[in-house]
Amino acid sequence: MKIGLQIYQFNWLGTPENTASRLSEMASYAEQGGFSSLWVMDHLWQVSQGFGPPEDPMLEGYSTISYLAAETKKVKLGLMVTATPYRHPGLLVKAVTTLDVLSGGRAILGIGAGWNKEEAEGFGIPFPKSKAELFGRLEETVRIARHIWSSEGEPFEGKYYRLLKPVNHPQPISKPHPPILIGGEGEKRTLRLVAKHGDACNLQLGSAVEGYAPWLRELYKNRRSNLTRKLGILKEHCKNVGRDYDEIEITVLGTVRISPDPSNIPEIVNLCRELNDLGVDQVIFNMPNVYDLWPIERIGAEVIPAVADL
Repeated sequence: MKIGLQIYQFNWLGTPENTASRLSEMASYAEQGGFSSLWVMDHLWQVSQGFGPPEDPMLEGYSTISYLAAETKKVKLGLMVTATPYRHPGLLVKAVTTLDVLSGGRAILGIGAGWNKEEAEGFGIPFPKSKAELFGRLEETVRIARHIWSSEGEPFEGKYYRLLKPVNHPQPISKPHPPILIGGEGEKRTLRLVAKHGDACNLQLGSAVEGYAPWLRELYKNRRSNLTRKLGILKEHCKNVGRDYDEIEITVLGTVRISPDPSNIPEIVNLCRELNDLGVDQVIFNMPNVYDLWPIERIGAEVIPAVADL
């Protein structure tokens, strides 16, 4: 089983003057510890679901992950997950292509429909008026990514977007293209989109950490039944569209807190084993005390070796 790290807070002591140096240290600890992937969120405000108030520091996602690409050599890189309304698809594909080229083929296109209308409108970004349009734009954006990465600039004509000549040179180093990870829980639209076009999916594991949103704690409590249901529905969608379910990487995102003593390391190892038994390929952790660095080091030293052969 693979382990990933999401950095979702930037409010440690000394910011913003030491933001870059501490992020560099986090990335270095993650890479040295054997983490498979490194992620940041795609938000303009902090997410007020236990992560912090909206006024807490938040960095733009693609600028941040590009900086982390320059600070690392091996770890995969992406946004968990790109909010479709925030960028035109053509520019988004160009940005991910650039990240892939400059990182030596380590980019992942993590993408979702987006949900934070208040945040978007706070920055003057147009936000779809209906869920149908929101998910329609997501699907079209994924199709555009695949089109640009497999063509020589042929036009794309969709319901929401029209690209007259999307010439994309250089093309990505990743072959056939950077993996497309689709995040979201929707059983009818999102998981069907994963079956049709996704190389990976991301589902919420939730959190057992005190102070986080009740729905995250409830998700964690019912993780077995929830993930079993979601993956069963994804299998059914794959069957209906003629897709091999085993081609899709199954990832989950969850919040854990590492204790100063090693007391809860066995609990996290057992959690990874439980998720592996459910069919999960990669667990992506975020941690409220990640900026202390030793939580990253401890997972690298004690969790990743224990689950590497799962």
